[in-house]
Amino acid sequence: MEKKLTVIPGDGIGPEVTREAVKVLKAVASRFGHRFEFDNKLMGACAIDATGVPLPGDTVNAALESDAILLGAIGDPKYDNNPAAKVRPEQGLLQLRKALGLYANIRPVKTYAALRHLSPIKEKHAENTDMVIYRELTGGIYFGEKKLNEEGTIASDECTYHRYEIERVAHLAFEAALLRRKKLTLVDKANVLETSRLWRSTVQEIQSQYPEVKVDYLFVDNAAMQLILNPSQFDVILTENMFGDILSDEASVISGSLGLLPSSSIGNKALFEPIHGSYPQAAGKDIANPLGTILSAAMMLDHFKAHEEAALIREAVDWTMQNGFVTRDIDSINFYFTSTVGDLMAEYVANELPVKINKRNIRMGHVTII
Repeated sequence: MEKKLTVIPGDGIGPEVTREAVKVLKAVASRFGHRFEFDNKLMGACAIDATGVPLPGDTVNAALESDAILLGAIGDPKYDNNPAAKVRPEQGLLQLRKALGLYANIRPVKTYAALRHLSPIKEKHAENTDMVIYRELTGGIYFGEKKLNEEGTIASDECTYHRYEIERVAHLAFEAALLRRKKLTLVDKANVLETSRLWRSTVQEIQSQYPEVKVDYLFVDNAAMQLILNPSQFDVILTENMFGDILSDEASVISGSLGLLPSSSIGNKALFEPIHGSYPQAAGKDIANPLGTILSAAMMLDHFKAHEEAALIREAVDWTMQNGFVTRDIDSINFYFTSTVGDLMAEYVANELPVKINKRNIRMGHVTII
């Protein structure tokens, strides 16, 4: 397999976590005889600093010409703290989604036995959580017309959905449900919103094409509550852009660390990124959790139908956590550096780990020394 990959490290910890994901992908390529070509490009605050715009044209062109995109993180507090800023890092991400037609965001959420004690909800509620959220990504209120009157006292954000926008992401969600536990939950606000009523009627029609899939319908406020009370009840969640943004962030904390969760955005191209932000306070300190980005690389391999390779990466993630090779967000006392965790993952994937591992030497930076 030969693939051309555009890598957008982005801001904050983005360059550090993408570096480790690339390291693991290179180990996959070595073990399985693949060839990956990596092309680093700018987007976000670093792009504004270098070019004046959050998404340079050559980044878009590279992404369009690649087989997939691996993204780190976007954002910088100097823009977050300035409400008057006309150019913002996040604009680059929205522009890239539009340019690549990335209409579906897919976020798997699962818990790990070794980390259940870190979940903010009770272990008995968190255990056996294994869901995937399908969020429509290019429609709805985020992309609707925005108005503010001259006095600055009245504002509006238009929320619009076309039927085809709902259908294309709904089919992806139903197909995913067929491969999982055959249960899909549509989250909307059909008792109040006309757009939600269109979502519900469209999904009800599509449901007849997937008779094996059981479909539940939840209003978004109830869904938010159920995610905390009983998250294991969910298999595939399907919802619109803003609801998906909020619910996927809520669900992400169930695992115990934002640094663990990957995502993909699918459309004319495919983009893979961890769900966490740029975490500028940790930038350059080698303490960020790279597993979300590495698991995003596993989702990329699944997209390429390289399922054995993706499964090996997930096995390596399980191994690192079971053996306590975790970053500071998971264990603030006995933690390992970002680069060390990446080295361990790469060596596990490459089947180069020694039979016996000396944890003391690993903390000193000598990964494979006994």
